[in-house]
Amino acid sequence: MAVIRGLFWFILFLFFTFCFVVLFEYGTHDFTGGFQKEFERVTTFAKEVAKPSPKPKK
Repeated sequence: MAVIRGLFWFILFLFFTFCFVVLFEYGTHDFTGGFQKEFERVTTFAKEVAKPSPKPKK
């Protein structure tokens, strides 16, 4: 049970950190648009990191 609680708090921390960064970058007037832009950037970054790099040919 402690692992689930710890994971919950960690995910909540990441979410609010992400929201703070978006709020700091885009302000309150464009929060939703900035949230969508940054979320797309994070997902594309995660997809690029997950791909294995091609092995060099010898």
